[in-house]
Amino acid sequence: MDPYPHAGPASDAARQQAIAAAAARAESAGISLAWFLYADHGGIIRGKSASAATLPARMETGIGHTVAMMAMSMLDHLQPVAGMGPVGEVRIMPDPATFVPLPYAPGAAAMLADLVHPDGQPWDACARTYLKQAIAELASQGYAATAAFEPEFTLGRREASPDSGPDRLAPNDDSLCYSATGFHLAHDYTADLLQGLQAQGMVVEHYYPELGHGQQEVSIRHAPALRAADNHVLFRETVRGTAFRRGMWASLAPKPIADQAGNGAHLHISLTDLGNGGQPAFYDPGDRYQLSQTGYHFIGGLLAHLPALTALTCGSVNSYRRLAPQMWSSAYTIYGMDNREAAIRICSPMRDDPAASVNLEIKPSDSSANPYLALGAAIQAGLDGIRRKLDPGEAVNVDPATLSDAGRLAVGAHRLPASLAEALDALATDDLLLASLGNLRRRAYLAVKRSEVAAFAGTDASYECFEHFTKF
Repeated sequence: MDPYPHAGPASDAARQQAIAAAAARAESAGISLAWFLYADHGGIIRGKSASAATLPARMETGIGHTVAMMAMSMLDHLQPVAGMGPVGEVRIMPDPATFVPLPYAPGAAAMLADLVHPDGQPWDACARTYLKQAIAELASQGYAATAAFEPEFTLGRREASPDSGPDRLAPNDDSLCYSATGFHLAHDYTADLLQGLQAQGMVVEHYYPELGHGQQEVSIRHAPALRAADNHVLFRETVRGTAFRRGMWASLAPKPIADQAGNGAHLHISLTDLGNGGQPAFYDPGDRYQLSQTGYHFIGGLLAHLPALTALTCGSVNSYRRLAPQMWSSAYTIYGMDNREAAIRICSPMRDDPAASVNLEIKPSDSSANPYLALGAAIQAGLDGIRRKLDPGEAVNVDPATLSDAGRLAVGAHRLPASLAEALDALATDDLLLASLGNLRRRAYLAVKRSEVAAFAGTDASYECFEHFTKF
């Protein structure tokens, strides 16, 4: 049985059934604490927990929480955001359908949570609600989104720096990309990790050692959009929690080690047509890339909003150490067929099911982002392209860094933001994404992120990497 059968009960009756089922599972599994988890504007996974004795009641009422926490940066610096000060209360309201015992934390379970007003109504700064709203808006246009994050992380140990600087992450190995040596050296940890992910209902598609020292990649099978984001939260915590229990350290930070390959979390998206029996909306067997006009329009929307979107998909100062030309992470506003230097890649379909396997990969994306905001904003950008029938131009199937300046200009290859500050400036002028975020959420997000830019200004790489590898 899938231990995470669905997310988001559609009615009060369904919610009551999910609460009863979660309470029964907690009792049978001997759960002492249930974590109510959410992602904040700094990209940090936070939460509170309920004891076994109070769990049934707290699944009904949620746990009280100050509104100020959504104005907290990744450094725990509280920002002055109107509506997020010392006065005001929300509830961390768990989604009981997401209940999973945590294999890496015996006696504990987790649920993904929304932030709601005390009367149960959605709060305007809740990130999970933002994704739900994007999903609903997409449905109003006749589509549903399927998504998957493709995360990398660095496995190693936290150790003191020999020069008395901040602690550093010492990688688990110095093996080569995809090498069998890398499989051997990380095997025991990886076996624990895969068992833990599968026990939480995630389907592991692939695993392999990546390019960087100690770098690993695990791909989780695609799922409906909300569950895909929920999966990524659980994935992040399982990667780290499994390492901690083995006396190790794992980091999903974009650049935990400055001179090693960066960790992405490429975002894969496809649409189904709700008005056509749920058929894949991105597939056209007659197209040279087997992509439909809907797919091209979705790309057009992504490209139109990509500089601003990057502020949400690459949400940390550290992200921009990774986003550079010829780093296979994308640096220019182009799309291409299986072009791993393109910001948007059309993924070639699998022969066993070409229609369902056509999808788009957003490469400027990493795990320092809030996954609900990142995926929700990507849906909003792509939907704008569908509504306006935006033409993305011709696919670029070469590395744009090899073109001259004139050549890049001719194919519309503009440099992506080179810093979080530049990305935030782009977001601040993108009317569509700002409107989708809403007044409170956009003010809080911009304030939190601009504070992080200021906090790291003038600091060196060792400090920046330390603060990020210990947080993500």
